[in-house]
Amino acid sequence: MPAVPEPPAQWHRVLTLLADVSLFVGTRAIWTSAASHRLVVAAVVSLCYASILVCGVLALVVRRARSLARLDLCVLVTAVTLTLCAWVMHHGGSDEALLTTQAARELVAGHPVYGQPWPWLFGHGVALTPTVTGGYDFTYGYPPLAPLLTAALLWLGHGALAATVVSTAALIAGTVVLWRMLPAPWRSAATMACLGFGFLPSYARLGYPAIVALALLVPVVVRWPRIGRGGRLGTGGLARAACLGAACAAQQLPWFLAPFLLAGIYAVRRGELGTRAAALVVARTGGAAGVVWLLINTYFVVSEPGTWIRGIALPLTQGAVIHGQGAVGISLYFTDGSDRLDWYSRASMLLEVGLLALFVLFVRRLGPAATVLPWCAFFLATRSQDGYYLMLTPLWLAAAVTAPASEFAAAWQPRMVSRRPARIAAAVLLLAPALASTAWAATGTPPLAMRPASVRWARPAAVARLGVEVTNTDAVALAPHFTLTTGQGMGRYWTVVRGPATLPAHARARYELRPPAGRFALPRPGVRIRLRALTAVPQTLSSVDLRLRPSV
Repeated sequence: MPAVPEPPAQWHRVLTLLADVSLFVGTRAIWTSAASHRLVVAAVVSLCYASILVCGVLALVVRRARSLARLDLCVLVTAVTLTLCAWVMHHGGSDEALLTTQAARELVAGHPVYGQPWPWLFGHGVALTPTVTGGYDFTYGYPPLAPLLTAALLWLGHGALAATVVSTAALIAGTVVLWRMLPAPWRSAATMACLGFGFLPSYARLGYPAIVALALLVPVVVRWPRIGRGGRLGTGGLARAACLGAACAAQQLPWFLAPFLLAGIYAVRRGELGTRAAALVVARTGGAAGVVWLLINTYFVVSEPGTWIRGIALPLTQGAVIHGQGAVGISLYFTDGSDRLDWYSRASMLLEVGLLALFVLFVRRLGPAATVLPWCAFFLATRSQDGYYLMLTPLWLAAAVTAPASEFAAAWQPRMVSRRPARIAAAVLLLAPALASTAWAATGTPPLAMRPASVRWARPAAVARLGVEVTNTDAVALAPHFTLTTGQGMGRYWTVVRGPATLPAHARARYELRPPAGRFALPRPGVRIRLRALTAVPQTLSSVDLRLRPSV
């Protein structure tokens, strides 16, 4: 009798079904926007709906593992098609896409890229990045790979089109590579993590350079503990090191991941080969990555070295106002501010260093989490928005499937923490400075006491001027910049019509403020209105709730 084909595992069916279901998220919005004026796109989306339904049925009824593997490919093709349809309908890009495209134009024209403000790109719904100095950052602040790739596609059209093509193509390519590199039963998880639910495709359509970095990191992270096995990198190892260097030349997030990967490779190879051979493997890997990174940056190193180094370090030095869903929310939303905001940044750096040290000490336990640990530090940073966590989440999946705990069973780790009390003490000592810094920042007091003194109305529900009495309770002079917020984040700064630029210590002054658009329309009743004052040196935040009612 012929052998009966082995049926697929039930968990494989469920995974395929979940990937299929994830494609429903956001698809209706694409179809709705296309149905009014792009009927071809609407028809393609309708066919994708049919594909989702058919794949859902087949995922539960096919009898052979090979058939289910082919169905995984169908789900991937459907996801790619929906991603392209979404890009066709929404490819206007974001501030990052506009900056990347402008950087590409300047590069083609032979002009400097870094340190050049382009304020005309902003406004008309394009987000601004306010800084604690009372202004906005209008410059390009990422490594140059994305503009280099975008420069080759500027002929496609105006606006940010070229940058969104680069990031969307990178996401699709990264998804296909991850899908291909994963074991067959896990491939639908790649479709779901990269293209399902709609959140990564939306970042790609917005033109985020981090998506390019994600695509380059995929081949690095898949089976990363095997890099340098036997003491040889080989062609594959060198290619992965090159991808790591290119990823670091695309965006700054890979800078935080690279030390964990290199430390993990050293620990695994030292357990296999010994100290010297492991060090040589890491040196060759880091060296190859560094050479590729330098080659991509060479033109800028030569043509504009000073502005280049300041530009790629800009996210760390620009002094953007606090924002995000992390610990800074304590000072931003739950208290009236803090005079120790700089300690959030210090806490983030201390946590990054502490986690890296813990990773080295307990690599056998923490090795599988190498692609997740670096982003924990961002929860304590002054900019802790969720994009720092979620844009690289497909790497979590890649490590979970291809870098399990068994890969680290023989890895080297210091003997000094072999006993449980020593492990606990080491963890406490390494994490305590970051937690203490966070507590110190969160318990700070607002240095400026503000009291609304007068309101001038442009019309019954719109403020034209706001008078505020401000008292500096701190021991140093402060230069405040004011804004009103009605939700998360920060609004545009209000203009100081009257009042001192710098308020001396323990002094009081009256400020008259004008809205950035000439008038501030009151939100609906019940919305919290907060007057905020920010200073740069030291970095502080002072807030007070306003109870503004329409004039009669």
